[in-house]
Amino acid sequence: MGLGDKIQNAGEKLTGKAKEGAGEATDDNSLKAEGRTDQGKADLKQAGEHVKDAFKK
Repeated sequence: MGLGDKIQNAGEKLTGKAKEGAGEATDDNSLKAEGRTDQGKADLKQAGEHVKDAFKK
């Protein structure tokens, strides 16, 4: 996994957490759900990168 990919995935996860927090603060369920979705996507991308790394070894 390249450093750029790690940074991008971490950024996406932080963005998702921020959206979820904003949704919680404003009682906006759709924003909370969007934040959770963004975090899930970032986690899946990171898992895929780990799988690629495992096959490279």
